[in-house]
Amino acid sequence: MPDLTDKVAVVTGATGGMGQVIAAELVRAGAHVITIARNPARADALRARIGAEAADRLDVIAGDLSRRADVLTAAKTIRDRYGEIHLLVNNAGAHFSEHRLSVDGVEMHVALDHLAAFGLTTLLDEPLRRGGARVVNVASDTLNDTRQIKLAGRPRPATVDLAGVQSLAELNSAKGFVPFEAYARAKLMTVTAGYALAPGFAADGVTVNALHPGLVATGIIDDLVPSLLRPVGPLIRRSLLTPAEGASSALRLATDPALAGVTSRYFNRDEESRTPPVSHDPAVQEKLLVLSRAHFTG
Repeated sequence: MPDLTDKVAVVTGATGGMGQVIAAELVRAGAHVITIARNPARADALRARIGAEAADRLDVIAGDLSRRADVLTAAKTIRDRYGEIHLLVNNAGAHFSEHRLSVDGVEMHVALDHLAAFGLTTLLDEPLRRGGARVVNVASDTLNDTRQIKLAGRPRPATVDLAGVQSLAELNSAKGFVPFEAYARAKLMTVTAGYALAPGFAADGVTVNALHPGLVATGIIDDLVPSLLRPVGPLIRRSLLTPAEGASSALRLATDPALAGVTSRYFNRDEESRTPPVSHDPAVQEKLLVLSRAHFTG
């Protein structure tokens, strides 16, 4: 990585496996890293990984990113403390095996896997622009194929139908709820919103990209393994990427000088890839922006 001395980076999900690697490597490169943790005590492992000599370059803000109030508060705290942000890595995410609502009445995949990233990106608008930042949204290629077992047949891309939708609380309803599809839909929404936000940021040198870091051995993968394959779960984990290998793709997108100015793209690991046609539909993009902004202003 290039020297990141005097650069400010916001990394969400930094108390998890891949997020820890991303945050620690950015600190080692000289950056000052800010993260938001539901339980700040969980950041102790990250502090240990970074080491005492660089502890003053880690800022942990308490907050639950599935809660609208906490996203608003965290963003205000960051704006008050830092005039410029140079990197924003929206890495926080989770898979929920049962239908759950956030305290704001939004299905949890939508709340955490989409709205958290959208909220921080838009609420930190001014410091991102002043820093000419790179925004990296960590997604999942489940958005291109929602089949959990891919033995036969064609890929089944995630869908997002916003026709007649008045609030994002209407998405991923309990009726007919399929966890894997709900997760993929939320990731598709984040990528779609990124495409929609990118042109407005471009004049100030801010880029917005997304990536699938590969199949990484994290807690999310454990949740995504179909019940049929649970008995061979340990074997599956051994075939997956390590958190460090997954983090390398996100770090490259966030820091590689060769990618300066590249925006509105989706990468499958290090290769540029495509996303479902609905993600490029201007009408869907605009409606998603309206509904997502309303969540934080309504």
